[in-house]
Amino acid sequence: MSLINVSNLTFSYDGSYDDIFSDVSFQIDTAWKLGFCGRNGRGKTTFLKLLMGDYEYRGMISASVKFDYFPFAVADKSQDTMSILTTIASEAPVWQIQKELSKLAIAEDALYRPFQTLSNGEQTKALLAGLFLRSDNFLLIDEPTNHLDMAARDTVARYLNNKSGFIIVSHDRAFLDICVDHILSINKANIEIMTGNFSTWWKQKKRQDAYELAQNEQLGQEIGRLKESMDRTGRWSDKAESNKFGFNPRKSENMNRRPYEAAKSAKMMKQAKNTEKRRQRNIDEKSKLLKNIETADDLKIIPLIYHTPNIITVENLTIAYDKREIITNLTFTLQQGERLALRGGNGSGKSSLIKLICGEDIPHTGTINIGTKLIVSYVPQDTSFLTGDLKSHAEKYQIDETLFKSILRKLDFSRTQFDKDMRDFSAGQKKKVLLAGSLCQPAHVYIWDEPLNFIDVLSRMQIEELIIKFKPTLLFVEHDRAFCENIATKTIDLLTF
Repeated sequence: MSLINVSNLTFSYDGSYDDIFSDVSFQIDTAWKLGFCGRNGRGKTTFLKLLMGDYEYRGMISASVKFDYFPFAVADKSQDTMSILTTIASEAPVWQIQKELSKLAIAEDALYRPFQTLSNGEQTKALLAGLFLRSDNFLLIDEPTNHLDMAARDTVARYLNNKSGFIIVSHDRAFLDICVDHILSINKANIEIMTGNFSTWWKQKKRQDAYELAQNEQLGQEIGRLKESMDRTGRWSDKAESNKFGFNPRKSENMNRRPYEAAKSAKMMKQAKNTEKRRQRNIDEKSKLLKNIETADDLKIIPLIYHTPNIITVENLTIAYDKREIITNLTFTLQQGERLALRGGNGSGKSSLIKLICGEDIPHTGTINIGTKLIVSYVPQDTSFLTGDLKSHAEKYQIDETLFKSILRKLDFSRTQFDKDMRDFSAGQKKKVLLAGSLCQPAHVYIWDEPLNFIDVLSRMQIEELIIKFKPTLLFVEHDRAFCENIATKTIDLLTF
């Protein structure tokens, strides 16, 4: 067993007044399968980069292992997969590479194809296999599930469950439940580590939050009493100070009283200050209990009622690229109030179908009937086009700026983010911008293409509660199993050809 020791770690980005980490200390056992959780922007990826030595920091990080980071940058993707993997894991023989890939359900022929011809999911699995084949290295895995469909997530989760010695950042609850045995969470007020998977941690967090909320009123009253007592002590010492003035030393009854009153006043003021310090420490200590509750305010959406039950009808739809059919003879109807999940492996045509419904020029046969004057709110997968500040984004897309920023605040945006360029946002924050914009738009149907990529667990739960409460008509693609099972009223499985 060896340990990764973090002592008094403090870090902030150049030009920022806010610390990402401030004097934090903890230990990680290198034999753990450690899931890393926390709201977007709390510093999960930053911490992995600090372990890699990419940034300067104050404090100390010590470890007896070497770190590898995923996603791994492949310099030349035109090489065949075997050449890339033998470069990554130079000590591993070919048979071992083949065996490792078979555990991840990658066909052997993928080894001899150019790496760039593999799907995103296949690339993810191949690189994970190569990195785990390195000896004596501790793997830092940063959100691997974003390019994995539901079946591939299950495969990778089972694979990781048979490994040890890694930290994985993921917001997929079902995925973490399978593959981790410890949770490291960055909370509002501290960093904590506990034994168990995500569900174990979440139950403990809800119990802790319930306890803190139950104590909130009592603590508030106690803090109020302490502050009132401090005020009384202050008034008491002020009165004592005033008593040493106003004496006439020529009058016999006042002789020698001023030195006495001065000494008495000094003593009482010292006592008052000491009492004030003790009570302030008491107030600070009691206030700490109230600082770690994650606020997850209710979100709202304004779904519009359409004048007919049928919203979208698809009949005998076939989509093909270069004569290769990716969807064949698909027929379905989306009715008002339904929440339809499109499921299928990578390359099964889910995004192509959504883009076609949203009006893009996608080669197809068959018919798509979209309701007359149907108002659609669309959230795409891609966030790379986001630039500028939030105010200009709201103006560009004719979104109510106040409502837009209010929703982002509820999704854990700080006010300091409002004036930043969106290019500097984390991937999860960018996705929240698109979702918040969609929630601002009254619409008959909401079409979301992988809306939860990079978004933290607590925000996912907020969005689930929103959908269950307001019941919008929704057509969506998402690989988060728990999310789909909780909100979908109807599912269409698209086959991969």
